[in-house]
Amino acid sequence: MGHCFSRSRSHDVPISSSSDENQPEPPRGRYVPFRRPAPAPAASTAPTSKIPGTSQTTVTSSSNIGPILGKPYVEITRFYDIDKELGRGQFGKTYLCKEKSTGRKYACKSISRLKLVKAKDIEDVRREILILQHLTGQPNIVEFKGAYEDEQNLHLFMELCTGGELFDRIIAKGSYSESEAAAIMRQIVNVVHVCHFMGVMHRDLKPENFLLASKDPNAPIKAIDFGLSVFIEEATATKTDFAVQLDIMETRCSDHTQASLKVITREQSHSNLAKVYKDIVGSAYYIAPEVLKRSYGKEIDVWSAGIILYILLSGVPPFWAETEKGIFEAILEGNLDLHSQPWPKISASAKDLIKKMLTRDPKSRITASEALEHPWMKVGGEASDKPIDSAVLIRMKQFRAMNKLKKLALKVIAENLSEEEIKGLKQMFNNMDTDRSGTITYEELKSGLSRLGSKLTEVEIKQLMDGADVDKSGTIDYVEFITATMHRHRLEKEENLYKAFQYFDKDNNGFITRDELRQAMSQNGMGDDATIDEIIEDVDADKDGNINYEEFSTMMRQGTQDSEQSGKNPNSPLRFPSIRKSSILSWLRIFRF
Repeated sequence: MGHCFSRSRSHDVPISSSSDENQPEPPRGRYVPFRRPAPAPAASTAPTSKIPGTSQTTVTSSSNIGPILGKPYVEITRFYDIDKELGRGQFGKTYLCKEKSTGRKYACKSISRLKLVKAKDIEDVRREILILQHLTGQPNIVEFKGAYEDEQNLHLFMELCTGGELFDRIIAKGSYSESEAAAIMRQIVNVVHVCHFMGVMHRDLKPENFLLASKDPNAPIKAIDFGLSVFIEEATATKTDFAVQLDIMETRCSDHTQASLKVITREQSHSNLAKVYKDIVGSAYYIAPEVLKRSYGKEIDVWSAGIILYILLSGVPPFWAETEKGIFEAILEGNLDLHSQPWPKISASAKDLIKKMLTRDPKSRITASEALEHPWMKVGGEASDKPIDSAVLIRMKQFRAMNKLKKLALKVIAENLSEEEIKGLKQMFNNMDTDRSGTITYEELKSGLSRLGSKLTEVEIKQLMDGADVDKSGTIDYVEFITATMHRHRLEKEENLYKAFQYFDKDNNGFITRDELRQAMSQNGMGDDATIDEIIEDVDADKDGNINYEEFSTMMRQGTQDSEQSGKNPNSPLRFPSIRKSSILSWLRIFRF
């Protein structure tokens, strides 16, 4: 079993909710977004590289300098054993790895340099590295070991968290109380507080971005993904060369005689000098209304944490629908339900905190430091020890599940369509795939739609991308493209549905068993036991533990046709279709089918 390794906490940020006048001295050796270091003079000697896990350094010619980090290439397999894949994201995959010299296990996020073709992509990954370096050592934030580059990939090494996702742990536990929810929220809001205190806005807080450090029942929660995070800047802040920033940060982190670095405080973030952010980022259910209005600051993180709290206590998000567009409309409408079940059984103090965290005016919204001082949030405070209604866990489980089986089945159908059935779509895919990589990136999709005369907004394009990207790799491959653009009636023809059913029914006995489902989904990176249990429970109408063809075809034909009304009653069964009707219809409308 892996472990979580911590560095010295000697440079931790003191956590306090007092004013700036009473704040303890900020930590030494930390990166400051407002006072960017000036570029260092050019070195007269060849660059050197410290070998990970050793005290050795090597002198390297300029031809071996990586273009992303600005540092010499490192062959990581000389120092680490790379094991199984742990997950994948927009630009790369995460692997289990072991340091050869110590035997310690880490998570290695490997990002293909071929996917970092745009200047913005490179800028984003550089910023993520700087933020991870800046925040490492803080409570409830994943430890960052280092970043290394070779000729194919960029590798980020971080602490290995083996306890699984936050919501999975809650669901597996079977029951919990308000006081237990408060203990979870203290850690989540503490992440927000630490980030804001240290001048970072997270911008993508959601349950999936929190892991348990270990399988221990009392293991701490760790925030793991800072890919959309930014340093909170003044409106006039300027950028500095990445390699110079990286070198200066490393020097200062090892030299505690340097002068203290200034860290943004709550008061500064509310000043007129604070930069206003406009790009739409985040995950649909957790996005604050001001993000959709393209004018926001760090207060959006408190909103997202408030959404997580609402889900913890009710099992569902407060603003939702069956499409991203519907979710965004609900967020902007802002009808916060704290009256229907289970809210009458939830303490008034908890509901007060939710209202303050989900205040629509960001200037009036409670801050993270103030939330930590709320009576419900405090240890031994007003949070009840009474178990929360079991229906909340059921709804939470449904919310988490989605229907991964349907996505995979549609992909199987698309893979088996004839050339005649997909006539014209292959050429359309090739026209969009301008770099001939075999996948369509967000930028290629945006450019391709523009060439077609589309007037879709960035939000709508993101909806299309999310709806088509089955494996959540961040790009659309050929089969995913066919799945998204093919006529629904062709995909759902009886013979196509039966072929898809046979893909899962390996022994042809007329049933998809749990083992067959596990085998098929494992091949596509979806085969965890929790997901399989959720699929069986959702699709198996006669509750015999298997999925027959009738149940399979019913599942394939429903979901996208469910009424929006089915989700407006918090007590009704939830339906979160994986292949969203809005996304499919948008694709068909664009390509004029």
